[in-house]
Order: sequence, then structure tokens, then C-alpha cells
Amino acid sequence: MNIKNKTILITGGGSGIGFETAKLLSADNNIIIAGRNKQKLDAAASKLKNTVAIQADITDENDVNRLVDEIKNKYGDLSVLINNAGIGNSHKVSESPDVYSIALAEFMTNYFAPLRLVEKLLPVLRKQPEAAIVNVTSVVALTPWLIIPTYSDSKAALRFYTQILRHELKNTNIKVFELLPPLVDTELTTELGGKQNGISPVEVAEGLLQGLETDNYEIPVGQGIALYNGFFSSSKAAFAALNQLG
Repeated sequence: MNIKNKTILITGGGSGIGFETAKLLSADNNIIIAGRNKQKLDAAASKLKNTVAIQADITDENDVNRLVDEIKNKYGDLSVLINNAGIGNSHKVSESPDVYSIALAEFMTNYFAPLRLVEKLLPVLRKQPEAAIVNVTSVVALTPWLIIPTYSDSKAALRFYTQILRHELKNTNIKVFELLPPLVDTELTTELGGKQNGISPVEVAEGLLQGLETDNYEIPVGQGIALYNGFFSSSKAAFAALNQLG
């Protein structure tokens, strides 16, 4: 698809993959970045061309309604929705005393928030000559990573939703993409203790842009490409490789 002269909403746009994607797309598009931290969002927007920041907690229905209303009233249209915001926790499902609370929070941000944003913004996207939805999942949507078990669950749920949505919208103006990054050098990865092993968010953003421009609806990037290809050969081997089980 053509990624120029479009209005694009990126959740989690204040840092990491979201910020680098906004940076890459801002020269030729109008960008809206959304997130919880107003200070971070404003700082990010000040560094980018054609970019505005809207503070919104995407797990809060009132905030989502306000975000959608502002997009409709101030900008009039939206061509691309990039559901990028995500949270994750390292724990063991058989040992954690609050696994339910952890999983609930992860699913609210990683699964239910994208689902609700799509629901609210589909009428706007349908009005465009060409539109796209990008859901950022992960290679752990293919096979779970044991150190982030319920995060893996939430991304798998988002992957299935993305596949269903793509099928339902296949004869419309809306294209549905899935970005499957591996470990990335972001704040989330640092919190999980894995930053030194990640790829740069710049590489992920570049991979996303290439996938959009070539209509590659499933977009693995970096080391994730090998795991993605390996998964379809042997899911058992992919699980072992990701978790280094030998």
C-alpha cells in the first residue's frame, strides 16, 4: 500500500518501536501518537515532523472515547491504526501469587485495547480510499517464551484476532497487518532484563514500513524471521529454540 499523505495513529508512540515508527513515517504523513505519559509524548512529538500527541490510557473506555472523538473532530479522517502499546511481566504461572492480576493487566493492554480501538475506528477507516490496521504482536505469539508466559498468551490472542479480522476485511479497503518482532531494545525489554540481546526499534520500524509497502501481511523482523520460518516447519523445535531447551 501507499504510505504517504495519510493520517496515522500509533499507540505507545512515546518511545521504542512506536516512536521510531512515527519518526520514519512523519516526513510524508500526519502522525498522532497516543499513550499514558503526557510528558514523554510531548517530548517525542517535539522531535518529529507533522506529529501531535494525545494523552490517553487505551485500557480506559472514557479515554478511548475521547481519543476517537478528538481524531474525528480535529483531524476528520484516519487511514492507518498501529496498535503498538504493550506491557509484559516475567513470572511463573505455577508460582506467582497474583498470576490472574498480571494476566488481566497484560490482556487489557495487549489484546482488549487493540480490539476496542479497532471497533471504535473501523467506521472512520472504512471511509478512506485505502486504509490499514497494524497489530504489533511478537514472535512469542507463535510459541510461548517461558519467562513471559501470560504476555505470550496475550500476544497469541492478538495474533488470532488479527488473522480473523484480516479474513473478514479481505474484500474491503482495509488491509490488516501483523508485525512480529523478536526481543527489541525497548523500556519493556529492559525491565525484563533482556535489552542486551535485543534488536533496535529502528530495525523493527524499517521492517514494518517495508512490509506495508509490499503488502506483506505478516511481518517478522530481525532474528524473528528465523523463528517465524522455523515455527511452520516444527512448532516443537521453535519452542525449544526460543526457550533454549536443547
